[in-house]
Amino acid sequence: MNVYTTEKIRNVVILGHGGAGKTSLVEAMANLAGITNRLGKIDDGNTISDYDKEEQKRKFSISTSVVPIEWNGTKINILDTPGYFDFVGEVEEAVSAAASAIIVVNGKAGIEVGTIKAWELCEEYNIPRMIYVSNMDADNASFKQVLENLTEKYGKKIAPFHFPIRENEKFVGYVNVVSEAAQRWTDKGNAQECEIPEYSKENLELYRESLMEAVAETSEDFMDRYFGGETFSDAEIRSALRVSVCDGTIVPITMGSNTLCQGVYTLLDDIIKYLPSPEGRSFVGINLKTSEVFEANYDFTKPKSAVIFKTIVDPFIGKYSLIKVASGILKTDDLIYNEDKNVEEKLNKLYVLRGNKPIEVKELHAGDIGAIAKLTAARTGDTLSTKATTIRFPKLKISTPYTYMRYRPKNKADIDKISQALQKMMHEDLTLKNVNDTENRQTLLYGMGDQHLDIVASKLLNEYKVEIELAQPKVAYRETIKKKSDVESKYKKQSGGHGQYGHVKMRFEPSGDLESTYVFEQEVVGGAVPKNYFPAVEKGIQESVLKGPMAAYPVVGVKAVLYDGSYHPVDSSEMAFKTAAVQAFKKGFMEAGPVLLEPIASLKVTVPDKYTGDVMGDLNKRRGRVLGMNPTAGGKQVIEADIPMASLYGYCTVLRSMTGGSGMYEYEFTRYEQAPSDVQEKEVEARKDKLNNEAE
Repeated sequence: MNVYTTEKIRNVVILGHGGAGKTSLVEAMANLAGITNRLGKIDDGNTISDYDKEEQKRKFSISTSVVPIEWNGTKINILDTPGYFDFVGEVEEAVSAAASAIIVVNGKAGIEVGTIKAWELCEEYNIPRMIYVSNMDADNASFKQVLENLTEKYGKKIAPFHFPIRENEKFVGYVNVVSEAAQRWTDKGNAQECEIPEYSKENLELYRESLMEAVAETSEDFMDRYFGGETFSDAEIRSALRVSVCDGTIVPITMGSNTLCQGVYTLLDDIIKYLPSPEGRSFVGINLKTSEVFEANYDFTKPKSAVIFKTIVDPFIGKYSLIKVASGILKTDDLIYNEDKNVEEKLNKLYVLRGNKPIEVKELHAGDIGAIAKLTAARTGDTLSTKATTIRFPKLKISTPYTYMRYRPKNKADIDKISQALQKMMHEDLTLKNVNDTENRQTLLYGMGDQHLDIVASKLLNEYKVEIELAQPKVAYRETIKKKSDVESKYKKQSGGHGQYGHVKMRFEPSGDLESTYVFEQEVVGGAVPKNYFPAVEKGIQESVLKGPMAAYPVVGVKAVLYDGSYHPVDSSEMAFKTAAVQAFKKGFMEAGPVLLEPIASLKVTVPDKYTGDVMGDLNKRRGRVLGMNPTAGGKQVIEADIPMASLYGYCTVLRSMTGGSGMYEYEFTRYEQAPSDVQEKEVEARKDKLNNEAE
C-alpha cells in the first residue's frame, strides 16, 4: 500500500443500528476500490470486516475492524463498528480515532435507537457526519420518510445531496442536488446521465433552495449575493458546503444499495470532497519533559507521537496494537517509548490492517491509522512517543460495564487457563472485567449485557478450548442483630489427663456501626476470667462473624461484651475459651433479634420521556424507591432510585426491552438496609445447608 500524507487521509467511522447495513456498505466500498473481486456476504461469513468466528457464526459485528481503501489518490481508513449495544466499547474506541462519521440508516426501518445513539456519539466527540440511507433497492424503502423524520428530529442541518429516482417501486437512479443532474443505472450497474424526471423537479427545487441558504450563510459576501439574486458556481458551492459539513452546520444525506453497489461510488467521492482530513484537527497532550501542553494536531513536522486506540489479541493472528499517529512520521526502525509502561523498543515493522490481513508499510504520517505487532506490555489508551520528547495523551473514555454474572470452570483443572485467556480478552475488550469476589467465594464476569457475556463464554470455548458455566451471582447479604441478649456458655470436656474448660458470660447488642463487623469489650472483675484468655474469647468472636448463625452470611454491627465466667487452673486453655465464645456467639446472636441486611444501590436510569412511566412502574415491582427525576438533554429524563442489588439481576435486558434499547443505567453500592421478612425467610431457608458446610 502507498504512503499517504496527512491531507490525503480520511478517517471515517461507520455507525448505525444493528442490521442497518454497515458491514455490507464497507464490503461494497472495498469491491468498488478493487480490493475484492466479488461482494462478500454476511450470511456467507466471507466479508472483510467480520472475520472473527463468532461474528461469522452470529452474523453480526462484534468488534471494530479497519478497512483502508485507496480512492482517487486518497486513503480512506474505514472503521466498521458493531451496531449492537453490548459492544459500545468497540464503537467508542473507533470514534476516538475517527475524524468524521457516516451514520447508516436502513431505508426500510428508518430512524432506530442505534441511529440516535450514533448521532449522540458524534455530538459528544464533536465530529462531522454524513447520513447514508441503505437498502434503497427494497420495495418498501422510503428515502423521503427517513429525510422527513431526520429533519423533524435534527432540524434544517439535514441536507440531501442526492435523492433517489424510483419507477414502479424500483430504485433506478438518483438526482445530484449540488450539480442539478440525474444519473440512471445501466444494465451493467454503472450510472449514466439522464434527464431529471418531472416528478423529481419539485423535490430538487426544494432541496436545492435549502442548500443554497446554507451556502449563503457561510460568509457575508455570499449572503449579499444570495439576496441579490446571484447564483453561485459549482466550485463555490462545493467549497462552502465543505466548510459547513466540516463544522457540523450541515449534515449531508445520501442513499444507495449496498448489495447492488449503487450510490456507493458517489458516497466515496463525497467522503473525499466534503469530509475533513485529520490535518489541523485539535489533539493535545502533555509534554512530560517540560510539563507544557503539547499540541500534536496531526502535524507531521512535530515530534512523533501516537495513541493505541484498540488492541487485537487473537489466538490465530497474534497481538496487534492499532495506532493513530498524532504527530510526526512513524517509520520502521524507529525507537518508540511507551511512558505508561516505561518501555522503549525498536519498531521492526509497521502495518496497516485490512480486516485481519496485515499489510506492511514503510511509514505512517500524522493522522494515519496503522498497527504494530507484539508491542511489549502495550495496552489500549497508551501513548507512544520518544524518550527525547515524551508525550502523554488523555486516556480513552470507555463505558463502564454494569451487567455481571457468576462463572465457574466446567473443569477445575482449567482455572489457570481461564484466567490467562480472560486476561488476553480484557486487553482487547476494555468493557470486560474479571472480578474475584473472595467475600462471597465467587468469580464474576462484568460486561455490557447478557449477550456480551454469552459471547465471552463462547470465545473461551472455541478459541481457548476452556469452558465456563455462567450463573446468577450470589448477593452479598449481611447479618446483624436488633435487640440485646445475655447468654452463658460453658465448654467442658474430660478425656483422661488434662481436660478442656472454658466458661463465659456475655452480652450481645447492636454496635450502631454497620461499617465494622464487631466491637469486643470486657468488663470482667475479680479475675473470674484471667486476662490471658481475653484474646482467645475475641478470637472466637472474630471467627464467628465470618459466617453468621442465621444464614451463613458475614456478620456486621455487633457489640460483644465479656463480663463474667470462670476457669479451671489446670484444664482451662485458650482453645477452650475460644470454643466457649463461639458457642456463646451463636446462642447470643440468635436471641438478639437477628435480621438479614441487603445491599442497596443508588441507581440512575436515563430514558426518553415517553418511557418514564414504564420504567418507574418496573422499579416499584423490583422494590426500588424512586427518589426523583431530572430532565436532561435530548428530551430525556434521569430517574434516580434506591434499589436492592438483588433486584438488578437481568435489569439490562429488561430495560432495553422496555425502551427499545434507548434506556441506559448506572449504579453504585451505597449502604445496607434490613431485608423484608419474606426475603429473609427465603434466604434463611435456601442457606440451611450452608450453616454446617464451610466449603461452598
